[in-house]
Amino acid sequence: MCFFTQQVAICNKVETRFSAKVDNREKFIKSDFVNGFSYPNLPVIIDEKPDIISTDFTWGLIPSWAKDDEIRKNTLNARIETVEEKPSFKNCVNNRCLVIVTGYFEWHWNDSKGKEKEKYLINSQEDEIFCLAGLYSNWLNPSTGDIVNTYTILTTEADKTMQYVHNHKKRMPVMINRIDERKWLDDSISIKDFAYPNYQPNLIAFQTQ
Repeated sequence: MCFFTQQVAICNKVETRFSAKVDNREKFIKSDFVNGFSYPNLPVIIDEKPDIISTDFTWGLIPSWAKDDEIRKNTLNARIETVEEKPSFKNCVNNRCLVIVTGYFEWHWNDSKGKEKEKYLINSQEDEIFCLAGLYSNWLNPSTGDIVNTYTILTTEADKTMQYVHNHKKRMPVMINRIDERKWLDDSISIKDFAYPNYQPNLIAFQTQ
């Protein structure tokens, strides 16, 4: 799973990395620890605007048919194996985005109930700044009439490293290698092509405090 991330890169550095412009610098998140359950607006690049780094999408996808936003606590992640079948996600499988981070966190359980845990920070072996695969949605809030933009992060079966780190669930977010970022935004390419073990992430994990 993936509920906690890190985004410590400054705005200018992110713009240079992706050859794109941040739409609102005042809303740009920079944090050592980002909690998904606070529904943060991590920077994203959506398929329709690859030259814009958007700060207007918040974590926790609200499908277009939802009556309220209560669903989002259950839609921070979407399993890549079933995303095309689940009602919460199947209508937005072609709405692809890159979720920009500098790391994410998982915990290794030292006992069967997770009472003793070791925290790990996972980074890319290629880049300081990298992307997780996301899907996005535009929801009309019936109470206010406002459009709310949201996203979810896809997860897949864990590779060997993450099977050890995330040993109680054995899942990991879909990390997009730099060479494949534009491919992920191309909806003519099957989502399943990015599922492990067909797709190999270039990650490294460090135990942290």
